Amino acid sequence: MKKCIFAILICSLLWGCKQQKKQYLPDSVGSINSLTIVMDPQLWNGIVGDSLRNYFASPVEEIAGAREPIFDIQQIPEDVFQGMTRAGRNILVVSTDHKNRFHIKDSLYAKGQKVAFLTGQTTDDLISEIQQYAPVIILSFKENEMREVENRFKQTLNKTKAIEERLGIQLTFPSLYHIVKQEGDFFWLERKVKNGTADILIYEMPKGKICSSDKDCTSAIIQMRDSIGKRYIPGPEEGMYMITSPAFAPTYKRIQIGHYPAIESKGLWEVKDFLLGGPFSNYIIEDPKRDRCVVIEGFIAAPGTSKRDLLFELETIIKSVKFLN
Repeated sequence: MKKCIFAILICSLLWGCKQQKKQYLPDSVGSINSLTIVMDPQLWNGIVGDSLRNYFASPVEEIAGAREPIFDIQQIPEDVFQGMTRAGRNILVVSTDHKNRFHIKDSLYAKGQKVAFLTGQTTDDLISEIQQYAPVIILSFKENEMREVENRFKQTLNKTKAIEERLGIQLTFPSLYHIVKQEGDFFWLERKVKNGTADILIYEMPKGKICSSDKDCTSAIIQMRDSIGKRYIPGPEEGMYMITSPAFAPTYKRIQIGHYPAIESKGLWEVKDFLLGGPFSNYIIEDPKRDRCVVIEGFIAAPGTSKRDLLFELETIIKSVKFLN
């Protein structure tokens, strides 16, 4: 009987120790779209580092001219990687080893963290690993950043019910955004930022009217956007309104937002006959239960202001969409 009680006590102590370890794991830290790369400085300053920068610090495509990188990178050597340097939200560890390997771990050193490991036997192996797995790592880190942005939203949520009641959708967005125009089923949300605004447009389209096939999909998206701009987004003078920039054709691809099929298009907008423009991200999202699509677009009108994180915030809001029953 004493042996049984002793065994139970030992198990309880071990379980308690495990719970303490989980409890004391710190929260991950870092600015949005920041990345810590842990690797030998010689590798970082050579062709392996060049390959990493080509992927993780390449310019965000839809922000023309500004050359804002996908991630802000901090590189540190392995012997410095301890203490608070391990608390970054997105960490990539690159090293040489006797075997080529790749894996990603969740919450390894801090809660809400992604740590990716890449090892190769030679520099050529490392470059090959980077080429193969960089898109997977970037996607994982970006999804992690969206979760972080959503968590920050929840601290100061906008609780308006107007969009939900009129369009039957839910969006998660902070109280910094306000409805500045509503006409029927059209909504325009705006947030004041340095030198301008970050904006969201929401409206409905009949299902199948836009991009029922890939033929002429780009021109259909342009026509849709320009008609909405002419009707709802005026410029400073008569005859001026938002259009899709004719100098840069938008790109598009078919994606899933949760369980909903969608078409994502990205490009540049401008005001007809006026010097103002910026990036946009447009999503045509199929309603699974009604014969319609909901179009949600984020765009930025803020000359001279960094746009990467604002655009990422808009995309996070859009991808939080949920159709109600």
